[in-house]
Amino acid sequence: MNEEVQMAIDEAKEQMEKALTHLDSELRKIRAGKAHPSMLDSVMVDYYGSMTPLKQVGNVSTPDARTITVQAWEKPMLDPIATAIINANLGLNPQSNGEVIIINVPALTEERRRDLSKRVRAEGEHAKVSIRNGRKDANDFIKSSEKDGLSEDMAKTAEASVQNLTDAYSKKVDEMLDAKEADIMTV
Repeated sequence: MNEEVQMAIDEAKEQMEKALTHLDSELRKIRAGKAHPSMLDSVMVDYYGSMTPLKQVGNVSTPDARTITVQAWEKPMLDPIATAIINANLGLNPQSNGEVIIINVPALTEERRRDLSKRVRAEGEHAKVSIRNGRKDANDFIKSSEKDGLSEDMAKTAEASVQNLTDAYSKKVDEMLDAKEADIMTV
């Protein structure tokens, strides 16, 4: 196969891989009713005048499935951390006992589970659109190469290769969505 066409296919594969990586990071942000330290990844704390990620001012852990604890490395930081968690608008209510911040993660209602499931599907659709854009870019390049002298057989083979990639990555997206949805719907 033509070197340039192979490069276009590789670029499409790279774009599809990025779509999967992005989907994975977005799905991690959607909580499934269980406490997880990554739920607080987006929290920025006012650390002596500069906005700092929560991970850099304390230790985040989950002692059980419904509780997150934050152990501040400096005691005076407990109040700013609690304020930052409230301001992050995550729907969590931090409580301080003077030593650590304790966050009880409420169980999800059926309605909230359905909303989260819809959000998961929307994220999946964004990933699929990105995958299809990668396919379109590669196919456009193959068609222009065909006009510039690439044989028809090579073009058909290349297009089939791109379609196989697209199908494989779309299947991976569906598997990720099904797993996340099952996680969300599990009570």
